[in-house]
Amino acid sequence: MDKTLGILGGGQLGRMSAQAATKLGIKTVIFTPEEGSPASQIADKTIIANYDDENALQKFSETVDVISYEFENIPVKTVRFLQNFKAVYPDDKLLEIAQNRIAEKTFLNTHGIPTANFKKGRGVSDIKNTLNDWKTGNAIIKTTRFGYDGKGQALIRSNDDIQTAWDALNSDIVIIEEVIDFECEISIIIARDQKGHMETYGPCLNDHEHHILSKTTLPAPIAPEIAQKAIALAKNLAEAVNLVGVLTLELFLTRDGRLLANEIAPRTHNSGHWSIDACDVSQFENHVRAVCGMDVAPPNRHSDATMLNLIGDAVNNIAQYEAQSSAFVHLYGKHEVREGRKMGHVTILTKKTNE
Repeated sequence: MDKTLGILGGGQLGRMSAQAATKLGIKTVIFTPEEGSPASQIADKTIIANYDDENALQKFSETVDVISYEFENIPVKTVRFLQNFKAVYPDDKLLEIAQNRIAEKTFLNTHGIPTANFKKGRGVSDIKNTLNDWKTGNAIIKTTRFGYDGKGQALIRSNDDIQTAWDALNSDIVIIEEVIDFECEISIIIARDQKGHMETYGPCLNDHEHHILSKTTLPAPIAPEIAQKAIALAKNLAEAVNLVGVLTLELFLTRDGRLLANEIAPRTHNSGHWSIDACDVSQFENHVRAVCGMDVAPPNRHSDATMLNLIGDAVNNIAQYEAQSSAFVHLYGKHEVREGRKMGHVTILTKKTNE
């Protein structure tokens, strides 16, 4: 297949998508404002420009056959401009939904996917009134946009916390969310091609440290009927947005057995990195397949897996894994180690158990 895929964004997700594209004989061009990005180290070509540079964007579109993006904070305006020249998958509608927490949860509820209770808040009085309505002193308030890895949110434990939390977010609008008593967090990653065929990864069991994903375990130790329900919710979502590519649905499993959607990631996901080593076809390969007009393929997971994120200084401890034949180390080519920065990951495989 003589095809070139354009990828907006130069991070590790773009890097692993470019690696998957190479396996399929597909060339990649990265568009990013950053010099020396992880994806640019792998891609055939990199265009360095800002996401609002329409001249550079048009030139980028002329070098590729189809376009995707590797993180959800790409401006929707950028995607809509590029759609005048080439197909962009997933499209601008999904990206717009995923960028706004209120729009996201409203969309999920409209399509039969339950979430925690939520309300829009424009000030301290809205938050106080909501807590009174819910008859609770606890809530989480979040900015409606640009929050990830625990950024842009504050926990309220009593009315005394409300003003401090509001001031800390420095926003004129927030989403007020019910605090969920959950047993665990899981994710479902789903790939859907242009013919509407779907393949799924997971449910994945996710553990976090300081709001950043630290470990993912496959298979998730949950009841089969819960797993099937989670997969059905993800398929429902993929159909509702007419997905082409990969998206991820993060879910809370509550202690009383309910599944509540937390958020949508309109892209490949950190909780699916294990698929590179534990499956015949990774999430990245299926994403490339879908957006480039190929059929998505069965993942064929052949092993159980534990994926460990290498965050910050943890990247300096990889020697313990390099000697293990069942451990696979992936580094992202980031030269500066910073606290909270994802520097790589390790996948440890074990014999597949019956599910």
